[in-house]
Amino acid sequence: MAPRRVAIVPHTHWDREWYEPFQAFRLRLVDVVDQLLAVLESDPSYARFLFDGQTAAVDDYLEVRPEAEERIRDLAAAGRLDVGPWYTLLDEFLVSPETIVRDLQMGIRRSAAFGGAMQVGYLPDMFGHVSQMPQILRLARFEHAVIWRGVPSAITSTGFVWESPDGSSVRAEYLPFGYGNGSLLPDDAKALVQRVRSHLEQIGPFCVSDLLLMNGSDHLPPQPGLGRAVEEANALQDDLRFEITSLPEYLARTSRQGLPHWRGELRSGARANMLMGVTSTRVDVKRVAAATGRALEQRAEPYAALFLPPEAWPGRQLELAWKEVVRNAAHDSICACSVDVVVDEVLARFASARAIADGVSARALLELARSFAAPGSVVVNPSSRERGGVVELAVSGGAAIWDTDAPEPRKSDVQILSEHAERLSVLTLDAETVRTILGMIDGAKFESGGWIDDVVIDEDDTGIDVTVSIAPDERPHAPISQAKQDLEARLGARPAAPVRVRLDRSPRRRIVARAEPVPGFGWRAFRPARLAHPVSVVEEAGSLSLDNGLVTVRADASDATFSLGSLSGLGRVVDGGDLGDSYNYSPPANDAIVDTPESVSTAVLERGPVRARVAVTSSFRWPDHAEASSQRRVGTRPVEVTTILELRADDQVLRVATSFVNPSRDHRVRIHLPLPHPAARSEAETAFATAERGLEVEGRPDERGLPTFPSRRFVLAGGLTVAHDGVSEYELIDVTGSGEEARAHTLALTALRATGMLSRLGMTYRPFPAGPLTPVEGLQLVGRPVELRYALAVGEVDPWALADDVLLPLEVVESVGGGTRPDAGSALEVQGAEVSSVRRERGVLEVRVFNPSGFPAVVRIGERAGWLVDLLGSPVEPFDGAFELRPHGIATLRLPGV
Repeated sequence: MAPRRVAIVPHTHWDREWYEPFQAFRLRLVDVVDQLLAVLESDPSYARFLFDGQTAAVDDYLEVRPEAEERIRDLAAAGRLDVGPWYTLLDEFLVSPETIVRDLQMGIRRSAAFGGAMQVGYLPDMFGHVSQMPQILRLARFEHAVIWRGVPSAITSTGFVWESPDGSSVRAEYLPFGYGNGSLLPDDAKALVQRVRSHLEQIGPFCVSDLLLMNGSDHLPPQPGLGRAVEEANALQDDLRFEITSLPEYLARTSRQGLPHWRGELRSGARANMLMGVTSTRVDVKRVAAATGRALEQRAEPYAALFLPPEAWPGRQLELAWKEVVRNAAHDSICACSVDVVVDEVLARFASARAIADGVSARALLELARSFAAPGSVVVNPSSRERGGVVELAVSGGAAIWDTDAPEPRKSDVQILSEHAERLSVLTLDAETVRTILGMIDGAKFESGGWIDDVVIDEDDTGIDVTVSIAPDERPHAPISQAKQDLEARLGARPAAPVRVRLDRSPRRRIVARAEPVPGFGWRAFRPARLAHPVSVVEEAGSLSLDNGLVTVRADASDATFSLGSLSGLGRVVDGGDLGDSYNYSPPANDAIVDTPESVSTAVLERGPVRARVAVTSSFRWPDHAEASSQRRVGTRPVEVTTILELRADDQVLRVATSFVNPSRDHRVRIHLPLPHPAARSEAETAFATAERGLEVEGRPDERGLPTFPSRRFVLAGGLTVAHDGVSEYELIDVTGSGEEARAHTLALTALRATGMLSRLGMTYRPFPAGPLTPVEGLQLVGRPVELRYALAVGEVDPWALADDVLLPLEVVESVGGGTRPDAGSALEVQGAEVSSVRRERGVLEVRVFNPSGFPAVVRIGERAGWLVDLLGSPVEPFDGAFELRPHGIATLRLPGV
């Protein structure tokens, strides 16, 4: 009988930041890599080393030791050191789908400098895995994945076939005892053999054939002398054959034959902690991450790609923004299960990326505004689908925003939010003072607010008159330089003439209106659409209602809930205790639930006809904190919770914003949303797809299985669709029945989860720690503003379109005319699929699309021809105007010459 092979893969698992800040961990990283390079170069028997599947650690080391790059390159080229394929080991559920792709592409590209990326989808410590990961890996030409967490009890071997919804699959190597099952191996040969035999007994029938030992763990250095121990162990016995190898070499000998099969996401806690509570830890980080992603992916990149000249593509700036986002994608970073200084750095990186994205967007929109032939307001649509919607804009008081001679639009189709006009008194100045002021004016921004819109100069026998018009919005090409030259010439001719300067703020109105449909990735000159169903606020017997003839929303002043049509009891604020930690929710044994306000008041904010808004303010007294010793919540803290309800004309969607300043510690706040119909399952957005989930999940005594799930932008259940801002935690609750007859009646959306420990010992729901027992004050979010924005729709609705409408609003730019662009048009037509990315790659327009449905889709790209490419940019097949995309498929296309 042939000996069983024992494949030892030396590695380290490197968290860039976690219970210590990045720079503290980097000090240790430099020591570890210094030692690693010395071992690899001096000991040929230490044949291989895996650099944790991420290239960020390589870059972090080389920033300190740039002279070592050639040594690393030589070792990688010789096959001794595996780098990549990721840039950081990310959390798959808490980042955008595009971030997953960019992380992989960045890692592969950086690995090219070291001879190429490891051809294995290494996913050792992610807190579960999205269903589309096999497809993403196959689109990058990977055939294998290595995973630990999330594997369900149905998988009973170390190898299985993992399939995405589109049918793409990889062979997954399952690490049932994690990525450290071979850490700290004995350097004594007899002890090494005994440990491996004990592990084989422990792993039992799970082991398909050969045994994979991952020789490393968190921040561990290499083991000198391992090669000698392996050689001596082989000489001691004949039934085991030890070797130091790499993951690609080990996996090359494996097979798919006879392996079990799993289709979809992996979120089971049957054998390893899922740590599902990270979704609701530091909700502020999740909201900022979503806003930054939208700014970068859905505004900056498409606007720059479509509205700037190709040669003006700001590639390097966007690369810097993406590097910040991808660094934040590391699971300990985006999960915010870290000390406060780490979370502060995460937020700073998001702020940096957001500043770049917003700056790029502003430049691209300014370029667009300058290109129109006619002056006026122009509505811009950053999404791929044609749509109208509500916009806010400022117009001159005398501007004709409706045509009084035409039946539509009508004056009643526009809602005026504010009006203001101001004329300042005339100032008489001498020539020298005027010259000083002229020298200080180097732009159109006016010091006291507003922008210089126009400068008019007149003169008569009594002196020179200068009228400066100030507007609230920037006017491109304002005639400042010309006016300065004109005035200087007049002063030169009449140096003693007095100069009378008048600042004139022209009458302005801030209005809100429904814009007519705007083409996808396009624009249309603003014109208020006629309202078929205007909205109004109705006040009856002390209660407030919003009604547009399509749906009625009523605010209940007795308990601060509201109704949408016949669905009542929505928006109930429920506060409960949490003695968990950054990884898991765990309520006190003697919990106290607060769900009834002490008082409620309502107020009208806007009355319509385009948009109606009311505020419901409720006063609660929440417990101050929870005691671990008594397992009770103690003390009280007053808090006001404000819920703003917004209904728009011609729209059946209710927009909601619930906000408060958190006064308490150790608690969880959820918004309860009753369902129109009892539900056995939910469907929520994940990366490039939706995930269907039941009412129960697998767990074990080490971690209770809680059916709390992450939702990227929307979740559907029982006839209710909820679109929300930022990755949010949800749960179907109020379950009646059991087994196949079980049904939930309410969807709970988590607004806040506040705890004070990085990890904790002795929790009810997870008795053993998941990390250091470190107090972390920032996790409590005490004194911080908390806001949960979401929208509700009842009945059949396209959730992808709803999410765009709610989270990606139409924008307005101001044109001064003089260009060549027509009043309406589209820079890119994409029909039949959802769009994940529009950017330029090596000068060529690149578009990534996906089909979220279970049916084939025909994707149309107007009259344009191009190539479908994989995630490495290699051509797959050409297309001309359209192509078919398989159910749940992802496709990347390039359009030369655009």
